[in-house]
Amino acid sequence: MPFVKKVKSDAYFSRFQVKYRRRREGKTDYYARKRLVTQAKNKYNAPKYRLVVRFTNKEVIVQIVYARLQGDFVLCAARSRELPRYGINHGLTNWTAAYATGLLCARRALTKLGLADKYEGVAEPDGTITMTESIDEEDAPRPFKCYLDVGLKRTSTGSRVFGALKGASDGGIYIPHNEKRFPGYDPESKELDAEVLKKYIFGGHVAEYMESLEEEDDERFKKQFATYLADGIGSEDIEEIFTNAYAAIREDPTFKPTEKTTDWKSETKKHMSVKLTLAQRRERIQAKIEAFQAGGDAEAEEDDEDDEE
Repeated sequence: MPFVKKVKSDAYFSRFQVKYRRRREGKTDYYARKRLVTQAKNKYNAPKYRLVVRFTNKEVIVQIVYARLQGDFVLCAARSRELPRYGINHGLTNWTAAYATGLLCARRALTKLGLADKYEGVAEPDGTITMTESIDEEDAPRPFKCYLDVGLKRTSTGSRVFGALKGASDGGIYIPHNEKRFPGYDPESKELDAEVLKKYIFGGHVAEYMESLEEEDDERFKKQFATYLADGIGSEDIEEIFTNAYAAIREDPTFKPTEKTTDWKSETKKHMSVKLTLAQRRERIQAKIEAFQAGGDAEAEEDDEDDEE
């Protein structure tokens, strides 16, 4: 077939469709979103839930979201910034913090739905892959199901995204997944080393790095783990901290707002211009007219005095 030049005429541009705004901004993968949001017609408008995991420079955000025509609605959310309440004060963006945040979100959602007692998940994680299964009792509710939404993050093996997934799964939510993306998975033997995964769940990789860095470069160790050392936390304390935190999360996962040192509502109102009513606006206009007229009368009197002189 001979070469055909693609002529971009007026007809071509009249058929050009601009991409969605969030696609132009590089924020949403609509190919993935369509498959995560689209629900079967025979589900009778039942929401299709997503476990949305996002990372910032300072925290991990885990939300359970469902889509409607009006937009996305959040069923519940958890942030790693809440973890200091449970005793985790450092490393709020690492793999273990992602696991703890996923666990907190799962327990919070199940408490809200009244399923916390029926689906407790894995109370003592050992690194094995366990799916939440339905209860055998008659008329028992099915487990709460959602799908992992990673956004634009690369799904490489050992990623923190799967830490949040594992935490939510151990928290009692049914999320379809397998072991291929967890730390400890060997692609050659196609097996998961449960001990490696357990080490990550309890912060063992952080403790291991602390020990190796202390031996190799003491100055860098003191700089990098300064906040840990200031609180008297060593590598041998990390596993106990996370074990106690997971127990505390299961005991009370409900959200409690932090106490504000400043009343920001009143502070904001100080700098806001108050919108006037129609009557107030008319009064202002009338006052300006009267002031203008009074000024004009004063000028007229001065002109009369000058003429007399």
